[in-house]
Amino acid sequence: MKNFDTTWSDEEFKAYLFLYCASADFVVTGEEKDFIRSRVNEDEYNRILSEFNKDNDYQRIQKINAAIRRFEYSEDQLEEVFESIKKLFLADGKMDTLEQNIYRGLKHLLK
Repeated sequence: MKNFDTTWSDEEFKAYLFLYCASADFVVTGEEKDFIRSRVNEDEYNRILSEFNKDNDYQRIQKINAAIRRFEYSEDQLEEVFESIKKLFLADGKMDTLEQNIYRGLKHLLK
């Protein structure tokens, strides 16, 4: 069985998570990219984007889950993450059905 542990910083993890969320509707808008870039520097963004693009959906979920365990976020910290995800989804003015489903699925998976 493959190990999905990463050496991401907290910011890199969130950039990966936000890329996962932004791609929920198969379109990453300019507003969503700007939202993600506002949280990491350009080099980190490009490195994380490259890794993200190489991973399949299963690998993405496993890496996200492993990172959540590694960072040992408190309930309050997880709520902050989910508030940021909600802001990301609303960056383009709407939270469509696919984004709502990803949001609910991640809440179920990560809490």
